Amino acid sequence: MVLQVKVIPKASRVSVKKEGAVLKVYLTKPAQDGLANKQLIEVLSRHLKVKKYQLKIIQGETSRFKTISVDA
Repeated sequence: MVLQVKVIPKASRVSVKKEGAVLKVYLTKPAQDGLANKQLIEVLSRHLKVKKYQLKIIQGETSRFKTISVDA
């Protein structure tokens, strides 16, 4: 399965919202040194109820718009 995700770093709290076909993920970590990407994987793993190793950023490593692969 492949997900389209829009990341909002440095938000006041962590949350996940579905907007159409895109998941909007609010993160508290800043987008530097991979901190937001690491938190994104942790948040999505809890939200989707999968292990962290099953999630992989396949596109958009340095962008707010990311494509995430989920191995179920």
